[in-house]
Amino acid sequence: MPTPRSDGPDFFCVGAQKGGTRWLFDQVQFHPDFWMPPIKELHYFDRRRPSPRAAKFIARAETNLNRFNQRRARRSMRPLNGEDIGFLKGYIDLPWRRRNPDAYAKLFAAKGERIAGDITPDYCILRPEAIARVVRRFPEAKVVFIARDPVERVWSQLIMHMRKGSLDPNLDDAEIMRVVDKKFVARRTYQTDIVARWRRYVPESQFGLFLFDDLMAHPIDLRHRILTFLGADSAKPSGTVAAGFNRKRNPQKKPLSDALRERLGRHLAAELEASAREFGGAAADWPGRYGL
Repeated sequence: MPTPRSDGPDFFCVGAQKGGTRWLFDQVQFHPDFWMPPIKELHYFDRRRPSPRAAKFIARAETNLNRFNQRRARRSMRPLNGEDIGFLKGYIDLPWRRRNPDAYAKLFAAKGERIAGDITPDYCILRPEAIARVVRRFPEAKVVFIARDPVERVWSQLIMHMRKGSLDPNLDDAEIMRVVDKKFVARRTYQTDIVARWRRYVPESQFGLFLFDDLMAHPIDLRHRILTFLGADSAKPSGTVAAGFNRKRNPQKKPLSDALRERLGRHLAAELEASAREFGGAAADWPGRYGL
């Protein structure tokens, strides 16, 4: 008889932001070995209120579940059922001002023998004491981090904020460089620090470091390595989702100019070189992209 899984999530994906976490969510939400929440980012350990998407999902699903799921199917998203609605209601009702990991763990009770996870890249900004509390409560959980070339990651984050309207798309290069040093960008940029902070508390065998470059160059292999690390059978398909499926592919993204790319490379030189030393693999080539 299979050994029952511990309560709560079996893994956390803690970043990097703009490092392929949506790709990972799609690979596991359709895979038969996994039971995943109906929304990607739960933010229970880094925010004080639930994602507003949860209430919107409940309202739309309860109004007309069939129509709601038809729209989701057109966007290659899995259909929601009564179990998902129950999860979302329980998620909204969690104690948010004073976090209760035990209440959070109960949200995952429906997983049974399947693998469950919380993919919230903003957990990368958790302070050491918060990481320690999470690991202490969920000592068997694995942690996934997908690192990305810091220059490319920063630019992708800035484009995201421009697209959402929280950042002026007409900023000049000097203004962009000032934004890069702002807390909301900088805390997510220095990935060697993030990885070191999490590795301080997570056993080496339970920490999986992967590279965004491998997603771009070898998605089938990366999918195999991550799913195997998480204890799943990578030979099973993720529904009809291909290994290289990119939900966020957008050919209209604002291009990064050569001048700004060079400037960002110089600004992040120490992090590029530290990544090459500590991450290895494709990251060893990152400094050379910027003449370092």
